[in-house]
Amino acid sequence: MKHIQYQTQGTCSVLIDVVADEDNIIQNVAFLGGCDGNLQGICRLVKGQKIDDVISRLDGIQCGGKPTSCPDQLCRALKQLKDEN
Repeated sequence: MKHIQYQTQGTCSVLIDVVADEDNIIQNVAFLGGCDGNLQGICRLVKGQKIDDVISRLDGIQCGGKPTSCPDQLCRALKQLKDEN
């Protein structure tokens, strides 16, 4: 299993905890802080998905006038998870 606790930047959430298996399939995602209902939805939608598929769909999403978002920060965490393992 692969695991990362990623400290976010520029979002209401402050931490993302991600677990993926050896085949880069996301097993669990949890956000600390942020919009609880929306983030629960994101977590459920990405569970069981391939890391690369999630990155291709969510990378670069912005929130309001911010240059990033919780989905974008998740992509950054996933990229780091792939690079470290």
